[in-house]
Amino acid sequence: MEGLTAEALLADKGYDTDAILAQAKHQGMEPVIPPKKNRKVQREYDAELYKLRHLVENAFLHLKRWRGIATRYAKNSASFLAAVHIRCIALWANIS
Repeated sequence: MEGLTAEALLADKGYDTDAILAQAKHQGMEPVIPPKKNRKVQREYDAELYKLRHLVENAFLHLKRWRGIATRYAKNSASFLAAVHIRCIALWANIS
């Protein structure tokens, strides 16, 4: 996480460690990580903001369903980025 700046750090329960929480707070991020069930003191987290993480995960899922992106057929970064843009436009057109 060194060198990253953000308002919040969204992650799943697997990243609920004291070291990651301290690092996020040290860098000025609000950790939005649900506590593990075995944590002795359950922490509060912003559940509404955590729900947005699901949208991001689904966006990557839909991008990876396109074989050209999943296997990275494009050999240069400009072509790969163009393929990602095209797929995002296609996803947006179906949703709207």
